[in-house]
Amino acid sequence: MSQLKLVICEKPSVAVSISAVLGAKERGDGFFIGGGYIVSWCYGHLVELAAPDAYDEKYAKWRYADLPIIPQEWKYAVPKGKAKQLKTLSELMNRTDVGTIVNACDAGREGQMIFGLANEYCKCTKQVERLWISSMEDAAIRDGFARLKSGADYDSLYASALCRSQADWLVGLNASRLFSTLYSGILSVGRVQSPTLAMLAAREAEIDAFVKEPFYVVELECGGFAASGEKGKDRAAAEAVRNTCDGKPATVTKIERQQKTAAPPKLYDLTALQRDANRLHGFTAQQTLDYAQSLYEKKLLSYPRTDSRYLTSDMGDGLEGFITELASVIPFVSLSAANMSIATEPLLNDAKVSDHHAIIPTRAALGADLAALPSGERDLFYLVAVRLLCAASPKHVYEATAVTIECENHAFVAKGRTVTEDGWKYIDRMFRTSLKEKPDDDEGGDAALPQIDEGQVFDNVTASLREGATSPPKRFTEDTLLAAMENAGAADMPDDAERKGLGTPATRAGIIEKIIKAGYVERQKKSLVPSDKGMNLISILPEALTSPILTAKWEEMLKKVERNEMAGDVFMSGIAEMTAQLVKDNAAPQPGKESLFAGQSARKGDAIGACPRCGSPVREGCIGFFCDSDSCGFKLWRDAKFFVTKKKELTKTEAAALLKDGRVAMTGLFSEKTGKTYDAVVVLDDTGEKYVNFKLEFDQRKQKRKGN
Repeated sequence: MSQLKLVICEKPSVAVSISAVLGAKERGDGFFIGGGYIVSWCYGHLVELAAPDAYDEKYAKWRYADLPIIPQEWKYAVPKGKAKQLKTLSELMNRTDVGTIVNACDAGREGQMIFGLANEYCKCTKQVERLWISSMEDAAIRDGFARLKSGADYDSLYASALCRSQADWLVGLNASRLFSTLYSGILSVGRVQSPTLAMLAAREAEIDAFVKEPFYVVELECGGFAASGEKGKDRAAAEAVRNTCDGKPATVTKIERQQKTAAPPKLYDLTALQRDANRLHGFTAQQTLDYAQSLYEKKLLSYPRTDSRYLTSDMGDGLEGFITELASVIPFVSLSAANMSIATEPLLNDAKVSDHHAIIPTRAALGADLAALPSGERDLFYLVAVRLLCAASPKHVYEATAVTIECENHAFVAKGRTVTEDGWKYIDRMFRTSLKEKPDDDEGGDAALPQIDEGQVFDNVTASLREGATSPPKRFTEDTLLAAMENAGAADMPDDAERKGLGTPATRAGIIEKIIKAGYVERQKKSLVPSDKGMNLISILPEALTSPILTAKWEEMLKKVERNEMAGDVFMSGIAEMTAQLVKDNAAPQPGKESLFAGQSARKGDAIGACPRCGSPVREGCIGFFCDSDSCGFKLWRDAKFFVTKKKELTKTEAAALLKDGRVAMTGLFSEKTGKTYDAVVVLDDTGEKYVNFKLEFDQRKQKRKGN
């Protein structure tokens, strides 16, 4: 009897693509079969770490006396609603005609753990092979199956993934219970989320402590351009200079010209993409990851969870032609108008690509109907495509000019810039012009100065006084927070450390969402602002839980586990010791802070709208939006099942729109059936029952256009 290969994917949408390439066209219950293959799938994690009460029923209650909880042998559980598919996988694994299992889950640490836990839970001992690809294009899938790797080659990656998961369980669970019991509140603490919150809290403290200081600058108008004096704090002294220079002649004493270049930007890794998407489009880090993942599954982008910003040398063949073709499908870019050459060599660096290369569009995108994509996905695709074009374009060259002018023995400086070669900034400028809103960093730069000669005299200049004030530190946006997380603790890590910072590119978005969902941080327009609860939490946590150094070192050790340079049990023993010491060192609340979290209300802040049932104000809470009237019972949960299935969380702005208009347009809604995202109008469909219902409405004009 011929043996079949069982291919296990991370989700159904990926299984559909892979089964089509392999010829597994016959549909079964939870799988496809044909062409010598069975293709099945997980629904994300089918197996997860068990809750504490699985070890002992007493752990169902939170008590300091029961801490620390450190399992001697880890137990696992099946999440609600996933038992059927796990049973299907187990039956498929144990079929007598299945000889080999192919792990086709996402090619990264998380995908390795999703497969590994399911494989172990099903007690499968058959040979495992690994599909490791960076694109979901048909050609990439075929090539990947032609070059399947031994599953054993990824055992250390699985060990690293388990260590990370178990360490987070130990520290997060014990620390959360510890400080919750000490301070009589429900508190969430974690090895990555707490240092991230601490950075936000430290910035907020700097802002609160900031004292504005005025400054004064004397400026000369020299007919066509202005020159500025030194910034000073003394208004009287500045006024004296202005009075002295006004109406007097000024002489050019020095002209400095320097040719400078701005190198093309690097390609995107996930963090850089999330930062730009937040800054240019206002996407959250999680939205960017979701859009990128969907585009990957639609075969339009390469694998998104990467920390590399380069391509491998074997991708160089045909790359120049591909980039030229790509420019032709972007409506606001014209390489011919730019009259520039393409250089691909700077994009290639094997030494700086580990598991996956940088994020770029795929060749399948050249023939795709990009206009039909949901708006969020389309914007993100263009962002990635433009970055590839810019990265392969010539450098930007300009001449920087600094002119020193003296007037009544006081020096003033005028600066200008003259572009000599536009290079990659021509494409970048065309792209920015296409944006609906100009980004905050949209560069104006110094204007070109008129023709000026050394020794030139300007008669009767006009002197004026410009008054300003120092600015407080800026609050973090997701853009700047991601940068801070990426570099946190780097100064205290060895120069050759492979992994620095808080979390990984794949986990940072989830961390930001977690501290927002817990009520520790609020989104205020583009800014991330810690709440009183978040500030209070940081005030009671020890430095070991708020310093980025600890988690940065953990990430470095996890990389050592992945490279077989450190045993997983050695890493975990250190985590267990640290957890036990944490409980021992925090046996009582800090004096004067015992009641910081007592009597916390679910409702806070100003009303965001009126309750549709009773007319009372509806206010924002940590986990939702609540009617002020306790007898009413109207609630809009952030993570209502309706939104969870669509991979969305109800925001304050969206909740306010639902209360005001009964509807709100939402983009990037996820379809469990197709695995794709779509845009629709969410309508409040409240019938007065315990839970508020919602329904969807679609733009009929778009539907008609699709049908034509």
